[in-house]
Amino acid sequence: MRIVFMGTPDFAVPCLEALADGGYDLAAVYTQPDKPKGRGYAMTPPPVKEFALSRGIPVFQPERVRDEAEISRLRNLNPDCIVVVAYGRILPQEILDIPPLGCVNIHGSLLPKYRGAAPVQWAVLNGDSVTGVTSMKMDAGMDTGEILLAAETTIGEEETAGELFDRLKAMSGPLLLKTLQGLEDGTLTPIKQEEKNATLAPMLTKELSPINWSRSAREIHNQIRGLNPWPGAHTQLRGKRLKVYASRVLPERTEAAFGTVVDTKRLAVACGDGAVLQLTAVQLEGKRRMAAQELLRGFPLETGARLL
Repeated sequence: MRIVFMGTPDFAVPCLEALADGGYDLAAVYTQPDKPKGRGYAMTPPPVKEFALSRGIPVFQPERVRDEAEISRLRNLNPDCIVVVAYGRILPQEILDIPPLGCVNIHGSLLPKYRGAAPVQWAVLNGDSVTGVTSMKMDAGMDTGEILLAAETTIGEEETAGELFDRLKAMSGPLLLKTLQGLEDGTLTPIKQEEKNATLAPMLTKELSPINWSRSAREIHNQIRGLNPWPGAHTQLRGKRLKVYASRVLPERTEAAFGTVVDTKRLAVACGDGAVLQLTAVQLEGKRRMAAQELLRGFPLETGARLL
Protein backbone atom coordinates (compact mmCIF):
# COMPACT_ATOMS: atom_id res chain seq x y z
CA MET A 1 0.00 0.00 0.00
CA ARG A 2 1.36 3.40 -1.02
CA ILE A 3 0.87 6.04 1.66
CA VAL A 4 1.30 9.78 2.12
CA PHE A 5 1.64 10.63 5.82
CA MET A 6 0.60 13.98 7.29
CA GLY A 7 1.55 14.85 10.86
CA THR A 8 3.56 17.29 12.93
CA PRO A 9 4.13 16.78 16.71
CA ASP A 10 5.66 13.90 18.65
CA PHE A 11 2.19 12.32 19.07
CA ALA A 12 2.32 11.48 15.35
CA VAL A 13 5.78 9.90 15.32
CA PRO A 14 4.79 6.39 16.56
CA CYS A 15 2.29 6.09 13.70
CA LEU A 16 4.89 7.10 11.13
CA GLU A 17 7.39 4.71 12.72
CA ALA A 18 4.84 1.88 12.59
CA LEU A 19 4.32 2.49 8.87
CA ALA A 20 8.05 2.63 8.17
CA ASP A 21 8.74 -0.54 10.15
CA GLY A 22 5.67 -2.26 8.68
CA GLY A 23 7.03 -2.15 5.15
CA TYR A 24 4.53 0.33 3.74
CA ASP A 25 5.52 2.36 0.69
CA LEU A 26 5.84 5.85 2.14
CA ALA A 27 5.66 8.19 -0.83
CA ALA A 28 6.07 11.37 1.22
CA VAL A 29 5.58 13.04 4.58
CA TYR A 30 3.74 16.34 4.92
CA THR A 31 4.37 18.36 8.06
CA GLN A 32 4.19 21.94 9.33
CA PRO A 33 7.00 24.39 8.47
CA ASP A 34 9.96 24.70 10.85
CA LYS A 35 9.36 27.22 13.64
CA PRO A 36 11.63 29.39 15.82
CA LYS A 37 12.09 27.93 19.27
CA GLY A 38 14.00 28.65 22.46
CA ARG A 39 15.79 31.78 23.62
CA GLY A 40 17.79 32.03 20.42
CA TYR A 41 14.69 31.50 18.25
CA ALA A 42 16.55 28.92 16.19
CA MET A 43 14.45 27.38 13.43
CA THR A 44 13.43 23.96 14.71
CA PRO A 45 11.96 21.13 12.62
CA PRO A 46 8.84 19.30 13.80
CA PRO A 47 9.42 15.84 15.36
CA VAL A 48 7.75 14.15 12.37
CA LYS A 49 10.19 15.79 9.98
CA GLU A 50 13.18 14.69 12.04
CA PHE A 51 11.99 11.09 12.02
CA ALA A 52 11.14 11.12 8.31
CA LEU A 53 14.56 12.44 7.34
CA SER A 54 16.25 9.82 9.54
CA ARG A 55 14.47 7.16 7.45
CA GLY A 56 15.10 8.83 4.10
CA ILE A 57 11.45 9.68 3.44
CA PRO A 58 10.77 12.78 1.28
CA VAL A 59 9.38 15.68 3.34
CA PHE A 60 7.16 18.56 2.21
CA GLN A 61 6.27 21.55 4.42
CA PRO A 62 3.81 23.76 2.54
CA GLU A 63 2.39 26.84 4.21
CA ARG A 64 -0.94 26.09 2.52
CA VAL A 65 -1.76 22.49 1.66
CA ARG A 66 -4.94 23.57 -0.17
CA ASP A 67 -3.04 25.48 -2.88
CA GLU A 68 -3.58 24.02 -6.34
CA ALA A 69 0.13 23.26 -6.74
CA GLU A 70 0.12 21.16 -3.55
CA ILE A 71 -3.07 19.35 -4.53
CA SER A 72 -1.51 18.57 -7.92
CA ARG A 73 1.64 17.25 -6.25
CA LEU A 74 -0.44 14.99 -3.99
CA ARG A 75 -2.27 13.59 -7.01
CA ASN A 76 1.05 12.89 -8.71
CA LEU A 77 2.28 11.02 -5.61
CA ASN A 78 -0.58 8.59 -6.33
CA PRO A 79 -1.25 7.39 -2.76
CA ASP A 80 -3.62 4.52 -2.02
CA CYS A 81 -4.28 6.12 1.36
CA ILE A 82 -3.41 9.37 3.14
CA VAL A 83 -2.78 8.95 6.88
CA VAL A 84 -3.28 12.07 9.02
CA VAL A 85 -2.17 12.31 12.66
CA ALA A 86 -2.20 15.74 14.35
CA TYR A 87 -1.19 17.50 11.14
CA GLY A 88 -2.67 20.84 12.18
CA ARG A 89 -4.39 21.62 8.87
CA ILE A 90 -7.97 20.98 7.72
CA LEU A 91 -7.87 19.14 4.39
CA PRO A 92 -10.16 20.30 1.56
CA GLN A 93 -12.47 17.85 -0.19
CA GLU A 94 -10.17 17.85 -3.23
CA ILE A 95 -7.47 16.15 -1.15
CA LEU A 96 -9.88 13.83 0.66
CA ASP A 97 -11.00 12.52 -2.74
CA ILE A 98 -7.49 11.68 -4.00
CA PRO A 99 -6.69 8.27 -2.43
CA PRO A 100 -8.87 5.27 -3.38
CA LEU A 101 -8.90 4.04 0.24
CA GLY A 102 -9.60 7.53 1.58
CA CYS A 103 -7.88 9.61 4.24
CA VAL A 104 -7.48 7.95 7.65
CA ASN A 105 -7.06 9.99 10.82
CA ILE A 106 -5.86 8.83 14.24
CA HIS A 107 -7.43 10.90 17.03
CA GLY A 108 -6.61 10.89 20.75
CA SER A 109 -10.11 10.28 22.12
CA LEU A 110 -13.09 7.97 21.81
CA LEU A 111 -15.03 9.87 19.18
CA PRO A 112 -17.44 11.60 19.01
CA LYS A 113 -16.23 12.76 22.42
CA TYR A 114 -13.56 15.48 22.39
CA ARG A 115 -13.35 16.58 18.80
CA GLY A 116 -10.71 19.25 18.38
CA ALA A 117 -7.19 20.25 19.32
CA ALA A 118 -6.79 19.03 22.93
CA PRO A 119 -8.75 15.79 23.43
CA VAL A 120 -6.28 14.21 25.86
CA GLN A 121 -6.17 17.21 28.18
CA TRP A 122 -9.94 17.72 28.26
CA ALA A 123 -10.57 14.08 29.14
CA VAL A 124 -8.44 14.63 32.26
CA LEU A 125 -9.82 18.11 32.99
CA ASN A 126 -13.35 16.71 32.95
CA GLY A 127 -12.44 13.82 35.24
CA ASP A 128 -13.17 11.02 32.75
CA SER A 129 -12.22 7.51 33.83
CA VAL A 130 -11.95 6.06 30.29
CA THR A 131 -10.53 7.36 27.02
CA GLY A 132 -8.66 5.97 24.05
CA VAL A 133 -7.65 6.44 20.43
CA THR A 134 -9.91 6.27 17.38
CA SER A 135 -9.23 5.73 13.70
CA MET A 136 -11.71 7.35 11.35
CA LYS A 137 -12.27 7.92 7.67
CA MET A 138 -11.96 11.66 7.23
CA ASP A 139 -14.59 13.97 5.81
CA ALA A 140 -14.66 17.75 5.41
CA GLY A 141 -15.67 18.37 9.05
CA MET A 142 -13.47 18.60 12.13
CA ASP A 143 -13.15 15.04 13.48
CA THR A 144 -16.63 14.17 12.19
CA GLY A 145 -15.77 11.26 9.89
CA GLU A 146 -16.98 7.68 10.18
CA ILE A 147 -15.31 5.59 12.89
CA LEU A 148 -13.20 2.66 11.73
CA LEU A 149 -11.66 1.26 14.93
CA ALA A 150 -11.09 2.34 18.55
CA ALA A 151 -8.92 1.22 21.45
CA GLU A 152 -9.85 2.04 25.07
CA THR A 153 -7.81 2.62 28.18
CA THR A 154 -8.60 3.67 31.75
CA ILE A 155 -7.31 6.97 33.14
CA GLY A 156 -5.48 6.77 36.46
CA GLU A 157 -6.76 8.72 39.48
CA GLU A 158 -3.61 10.84 39.59
CA GLU A 159 -2.48 10.48 35.98
CA THR A 160 -1.55 13.75 34.32
CA ALA A 161 -2.44 14.78 30.78
CA GLY A 162 1.22 14.42 29.84
CA GLU A 163 1.39 10.86 31.14
CA LEU A 164 -1.86 9.92 29.42
CA PHE A 165 -0.65 11.58 26.21
CA ASP A 166 2.39 9.28 26.16
CA ARG A 167 0.26 6.17 26.70
CA LEU A 168 -2.20 7.08 23.94
CA LYS A 169 0.70 7.89 21.65
CA ALA A 170 2.03 4.36 22.14
CA MET A 171 -1.42 2.91 21.39
CA SER A 172 -1.82 4.80 18.13
CA GLY A 173 0.68 2.90 15.96
CA PRO A 174 -0.85 -0.58 16.48
CA LEU A 175 -4.35 0.83 15.94
CA LEU A 176 -3.26 2.43 12.66
CA LEU A 177 -1.73 -0.80 11.34
CA LYS A 178 -4.86 -2.75 12.24
CA THR A 179 -6.98 -0.12 10.51
CA LEU A 180 -4.97 -0.15 7.29
CA GLN A 181 -5.03 -3.94 7.18
CA GLY A 182 -8.79 -3.89 7.56
CA LEU A 183 -9.19 -1.31 4.79
CA GLU A 184 -6.99 -3.34 2.47
CA ASP A 185 -8.90 -6.55 3.24
CA GLY A 186 -12.29 -4.86 3.07
CA THR A 187 -13.20 -6.16 6.52
CA LEU A 188 -13.98 -2.83 8.21
CA THR A 189 -17.47 -1.39 8.45
CA PRO A 190 -17.35 2.38 9.02
CA ILE A 191 -19.75 3.60 11.71
CA LYS A 192 -21.31 7.06 11.68
CA GLN A 193 -20.67 9.18 14.76
CA GLU A 194 -23.59 9.95 17.05
CA GLU A 195 -23.86 13.72 16.81
CA LYS A 196 -25.89 13.94 20.01
CA ASN A 197 -22.85 12.61 21.94
CA ALA A 198 -20.33 14.99 20.36
CA THR A 199 -18.25 17.28 22.58
CA LEU A 200 -15.50 19.73 21.74
CA ALA A 201 -11.93 19.94 23.02
CA PRO A 202 -10.64 23.44 22.19
CA MET A 203 -7.02 24.50 22.48
CA LEU A 204 -5.79 25.14 26.00
CA THR A 205 -5.04 28.70 27.10
CA LYS A 206 -3.29 30.24 30.10
CA GLU A 207 -6.66 31.60 31.24
CA LEU A 208 -7.41 28.07 32.50
CA SER A 209 -4.44 28.13 34.89
CA PRO A 210 -5.54 30.07 38.03
CA ILE A 211 -6.93 27.79 40.74
CA ASN A 212 -10.28 28.79 42.21
CA TRP A 213 -10.33 27.22 45.67
CA SER A 214 -14.10 27.60 45.93
CA ARG A 215 -14.42 24.69 43.52
CA SER A 216 -14.51 21.08 44.72
CA ALA A 217 -11.30 19.23 45.55
CA ARG A 218 -11.95 16.79 42.71
CA GLU A 219 -12.41 19.59 40.17
CA ILE A 220 -9.20 21.31 41.26
CA HIS A 221 -7.32 18.00 41.24
CA ASN A 222 -8.48 17.39 37.65
CA GLN A 223 -7.44 20.93 36.70
CA ILE A 224 -3.94 20.41 38.09
CA ARG A 225 -3.31 17.13 36.31
CA GLY A 226 -5.16 18.13 33.14
CA LEU A 227 -2.98 21.23 32.67
CA ASN A 228 0.26 19.33 33.32
CA PRO A 229 2.62 19.86 31.52
CA TRP A 230 1.11 22.97 29.82
CA PRO A 231 -0.03 25.57 30.66
CA GLY A 232 0.05 24.39 34.29
CA ALA A 233 -2.18 25.31 37.23
CA HIS A 234 -1.14 27.99 39.72
CA THR A 235 -2.20 29.83 42.86
CA GLN A 236 -0.83 32.65 45.03
CA LEU A 237 1.05 32.07 48.28
CA ARG A 238 2.23 35.10 50.29
CA GLY A 239 2.17 37.20 47.16
CA LYS A 240 4.22 34.71 45.12
CA ARG A 241 2.98 32.53 42.31
CA LEU A 242 2.92 28.85 43.24
CA LYS A 243 2.69 26.44 40.33
CA VAL A 244 1.07 23.13 41.20
CA TYR A 245 2.04 20.06 39.19
CA ALA A 246 0.49 17.22 41.17
CA SER A 247 -2.07 16.70 43.92
CA ARG A 248 -4.08 14.11 45.79
CA VAL A 249 -7.66 14.22 47.08
CA LEU A 250 -7.61 13.26 50.78
CA PRO A 251 -10.40 11.33 52.52
CA GLU A 252 -10.89 13.80 55.38
CA ARG A 253 -13.32 16.72 55.53
CA THR A 254 -12.88 20.20 56.99
CA GLU A 255 -14.97 23.21 57.96
CA ALA A 256 -12.10 25.60 57.22
CA ALA A 257 -12.62 28.31 54.62
CA PHE A 258 -11.65 27.30 51.09
CA GLY A 259 -8.04 28.05 50.22
CA THR A 260 -6.92 27.58 53.85
CA VAL A 261 -3.90 25.39 54.63
CA VAL A 262 -5.22 22.84 57.13
CA ASP A 263 -2.12 20.63 57.40
CA THR A 264 1.36 22.12 57.05
CA LYS A 265 3.12 18.76 57.08
CA ARG A 266 1.33 17.64 53.89
CA LEU A 267 0.45 21.05 52.38
CA ALA A 268 -3.23 20.13 52.53
CA VAL A 269 -5.71 22.80 51.49
CA ALA A 270 -9.45 23.18 52.14
CA CYS A 271 -11.64 23.32 49.05
CA GLY A 272 -15.11 24.67 48.39
CA ASP A 273 -16.91 21.38 48.97
CA GLY A 274 -15.33 20.81 52.39
CA ALA A 275 -12.91 18.23 51.00
CA VAL A 276 -9.14 18.52 51.37
CA LEU A 277 -6.59 18.55 48.57
CA GLN A 278 -2.93 17.71 49.19
CA LEU A 279 -0.44 19.46 46.92
CA THR A 280 2.41 17.05 46.22
CA ALA A 281 4.59 18.71 43.54
CA VAL A 282 4.97 22.48 43.33
CA GLN A 283 7.21 25.31 42.16
CA LEU A 284 7.35 28.60 44.03
CA GLU A 285 8.13 31.69 41.99
CA GLY A 286 11.90 31.99 41.59
CA LYS A 287 12.51 28.39 42.68
CA ARG A 288 12.78 25.03 40.91
CA ARG A 289 10.08 22.40 40.86
CA MET A 290 10.12 20.23 43.99
CA ALA A 291 8.07 18.01 46.27
CA ALA A 292 5.77 20.04 48.49
CA GLN A 293 7.41 18.71 51.65
CA GLU A 294 10.77 19.97 50.40
CA LEU A 295 9.28 23.41 49.82
CA LEU A 296 7.85 23.49 53.34
CA ARG A 297 11.27 22.85 54.88
CA GLY A 298 12.59 26.10 53.42
CA PHE A 299 9.32 28.01 53.33
CA PRO A 300 7.46 27.10 56.52
CA LEU A 301 3.75 27.79 56.72
CA GLU A 302 1.39 28.07 59.66
CA THR A 303 -1.98 26.36 59.76
CA GLY A 304 -4.54 28.85 58.51
CA ALA A 305 -2.32 30.35 55.78
CA ARG A 306 -4.36 31.21 52.68
CA LEU A 307 -3.83 30.34 49.07
CA LEU A 308 -5.52 32.77 46.69
